[in-house]
Amino acid sequence: MRITQRLSCASLGLAVLVLGGCADYVKKTDFDAAITDLRANDQKQQQEIDSLANEMHQRFAVYDAKIAEMGGRIRVDTAAHFAFNDATLRDEDKPLLDDFAKTVSARYPQAVVTVEGFADAAGSHGYNIRLGNKRAEAVRDYLVQHGGMPEDKVRVVSYGKAGNRQVLKGKSGDGAEPNRRVTLVIDYAGTSSS
Repeated sequence: MRITQRLSCASLGLAVLVLGGCADYVKKTDFDAAITDLRANDQKQQQEIDSLANEMHQRFAVYDAKIAEMGGRIRVDTAAHFAFNDATLRDEDKPLLDDFAKTVSARYPQAVVTVEGFADAAGSHGYNIRLGNKRAEAVRDYLVQHGGMPEDKVRVVSYGKAGNRQVLKGKSGDGAEPNRRVTLVIDYAGTSSS
């Protein structure tokens, strides 16, 4: 009788283990449905990015700004330039920033934007990282305070004088203004409100 009970208990334990292992099993149809949903979501997000990129191309054609779409992100180059060793936002750059904030806030309120700061080749690496960060912060503050963009949706990063990010390699001082800049990158557009 004891052997029969032990065999019954062992069989019951084995059945629990086998069935417990199946609890994490995903059916092929469920897996395929999840993949289809993910692809549809990716496609929808790409359509939102494409729509925003087209709108920005049209809207910023009057400025000396280049719009580039890359890997689900939108980059607005030449958004702001700075004087040598300075992080003061120029008045001539404010209209583009106003239009950028207005477009993104009105149409894509969930958008996440990264403000990238750069410096020319003069100065130490550490100094230029700090200077690029101050430039990016100046633009971020302007977008938040004057453009109405949510502070938690606008972040900053500095590349300083990173050689692979310079427009004019190794150039500083007069004529190196393209290296002393801030660019805007829309990392995530979210869903259009229109």
